[in-house]
Amino acid sequence: MQRREFITFLGGAAAAWPLTAHAQQHFRIGLLNTGADPFFVATFMGKLEELGYQEGKNIVVERKFAEGNAERLKEFAADLVRQHVDVIVTIGTPAGFAAKQATSTIPIVFGAISDPVGVGLATSLARPGGNATGNSLMAPELSAKRLEILRMLAPGISRFAILWDSSNPGMAARVRETEIAADQSHVLLRTVGPRSLDELEAAFAELLNQRPDALLVTTETFTRQHLARILDFANRNGIPAMFEDSSYVDAGGLMSYGPDYQEVFRTAAVFVGKILKGARPADLPIEQPTKFQLVINLRTAKALAIEIPPNLLAMADRVID
Repeated sequence: MQRREFITFLGGAAAAWPLTAHAQQHFRIGLLNTGADPFFVATFMGKLEELGYQEGKNIVVERKFAEGNAERLKEFAADLVRQHVDVIVTIGTPAGFAAKQATSTIPIVFGAISDPVGVGLATSLARPGGNATGNSLMAPELSAKRLEILRMLAPGISRFAILWDSSNPGMAARVRETEIAADQSHVLLRTVGPRSLDELEAAFAELLNQRPDALLVTTETFTRQHLARILDFANRNGIPAMFEDSSYVDAGGLMSYGPDYQEVFRTAAVFVGKILKGARPADLPIEQPTKFQLVINLRTAKALAIEIPPNLLAMADRVID
């Protein structure tokens, strides 16, 4: 190669280097999960890949799972800020609070959160404001629908109990909506809100004393951690239980009615994709789920000596035989 050609080559290469470096830029995404279960990761990452973001190629993903420990959530959120991630994706209301407390500038996507507006993490669904947007799982009509489905099991069902983690601010609104739905349906609803394993055992004793006709269980880190105990209690004592997430039914619960969580996590990935392309969270309206699923476990129904009415089976999106 002659000297002039070599210099021309160098000049062209130098001009191309910044473009190449930009094209190969690695965005950093932080996943901040209130719990320990990475149940959402595969769906979320799969949708990101569809959108052109592949781990190890043009994105780096920092996974932080707090296993229900609030102090670890704060520590993990601060660590993600120190790493200068481009966006933080949160799972659970406590994770949403931890991220918002850690940064007012890094974009935050609520991957799954009960009611960001109700707990003060967003101004409104249409105009979230600040640096956070994403999904809201709050749908008041769901509470009434769950009660209606349980009452379809038998005409005499009128006494309900709801089991939830009273230390989780995101669940408080869910319980209030259920109380309103119960009042409108003229049925009795008792609430038990254990925050620890000891309190859960005490809640079981209280429920045995009350003998509800059916039990509702919220979806959150606490109930995921102690799902085996909750299922054993309900099934061993012949109490029909309604859950919000179909994974609880896959584990042996009787039935669930709630959002299609796979769709929720895919939507979270879409939010991330928009933000990485320059969108501001404040300009992206918070979305609510539009797809809901009724899942029934016939094996559990048989063990409980419950015959699922044909009209209820016909409503099911999925039946576990």
